[in-house]
Amino acid sequence: MANKTALVTGAAAGIGKACAIRLAKDGIAVGVLDLNLDGCQAVVDEIEAAGGKALALKASIADRDQIKAAHAQLKEAFGPVTILVNNAGVSNFIPFEELQEKDWDHMLDINVKGTFIVTQVVVPDMQEQQWGRVINISSSSAQSGSFMQVHYSASKGAVIAMTRSLAQVLGKDGITVNNIPPGSVMNTIMSEENRHLFNADQLVNAIPVKRLGVPEDIAGACAWLASDESGYVTGQTIGVNGGRVVS
Repeated sequence: MANKTALVTGAAAGIGKACAIRLAKDGIAVGVLDLNLDGCQAVVDEIEAAGGKALALKASIADRDQIKAAHAQLKEAFGPVTILVNNAGVSNFIPFEELQEKDWDHMLDINVKGTFIVTQVVVPDMQEQQWGRVINISSSSAQSGSFMQVHYSASKGAVIAMTRSLAQVLGKDGITVNNIPPGSVMNTIMSEENRHLFNADQLVNAIPVKRLGVPEDIAGACAWLASDESGYVTGQTIGVNGGRVVS
């Protein structure tokens, strides 16, 4: 994977951070993008200390101008971006009866429109190279539903549908598009913010492998989907959830 360049969104912490570090370990130059620039720089420092190449980038995925500027900066530094990990997103828990339009709009603006914007900005690099990997991080909540996350589950369900459609659109250009729906992953911003809502023992008992996930579990699948070895895999949902969702 030498001479490849990846952009990982939401990469200052959690799953995005783990994906950025793993891709860099595989020899890929990585754009570490997030609203938290200090967090991005800390990830870049870690990657560079291990001998990898990375660049810290600050942008909102829902702002096309910011994404275009970040993409141009990354491309100038390391070359065309042919691997994209759409990890950035937002999540919260709101009972359906209390859900307001502003909550719905914000969730879809970031999780769905943001994913669309970043992908549309980056894909021309992949088309020029006739090789590319788009890896969307969705959620197992889109598969199973979540009783206090109607808006979140809907947004991630849209990401899964977008994945399938983009796979059909971009396959002719040598680009694969897949998604990973994590399940019960700890050590992320979302899990830490909402830890008080869950009983860890109950979560573990509901998972066949009898443990909670960690960001590195997702990063391993991401690295495979980014590689040449996965070239005949596209439009797929690769569940990394310890068996929580079996389908």
